[in-house]
Amino acid sequence: MAADPSPKIVIVDESPIRAAILQEGLREAGFAGVTHISEMHNLLARIYALDPDVILIDLENPSRDVLEQMFQVSRAVRRPIAMFVDQSDAASIQASVDAGVSAYIVDGLKKERVKPILDLCISRFNAFSKLQDELERTKSALEDRKIIDRAKGILMKLKGLTEEEAYVLLRSTAMREKKKIAEIAQSIVTASELLK
Repeated sequence: MAADPSPKIVIVDESPIRAAILQEGLREAGFAGVTHISEMHNLLARIYALDPDVILIDLENPSRDVLEQMFQVSRAVRRPIAMFVDQSDAASIQASVDAGVSAYIVDGLKKERVKPILDLCISRFNAFSKLQDELERTKSALEDRKIIDRAKGILMKLKGLTEEEAYVLLRSTAMREKKKIAEIAQSIVTASELLK
């Protein structure tokens, strides 16, 4: 995304005046691909249709319902999101962080601040995504480890193998079938459950 000179940006704002401030700030910062959504109805579908790289949400005095709708958007879309609000409370800020909003700016709508906020929003989102990916990989590796251990246990019991021999059998089968060891292990565990 950083390599793209002009990311696609969507501004979500019911107020045309406030949206114009954001658009001007973005234009001056060299961002060309900016779309403004002023109608909150069916918002998620419209955002999906546009598939933006970054979303800027500008809310004057957001009610709980409007904030919750925006948080649903940020949970669903997995894109950098900067949310501008005029006033806020600690609970709203915490809820925005939990929902994955990358930058939550209170009383900060000035056109010269748009570019640094956008940069911050993208870099925070990228850092957070990287952490999430690492967490997913770690979880996946742990799941693989558990399945492999179960499969080794099954092979040891059925074939009278040592743990080392069971692992070697799993590994050589995986190589022969051009599959991951965890896939072979899963097949063994599934088959053994069927045969119980």
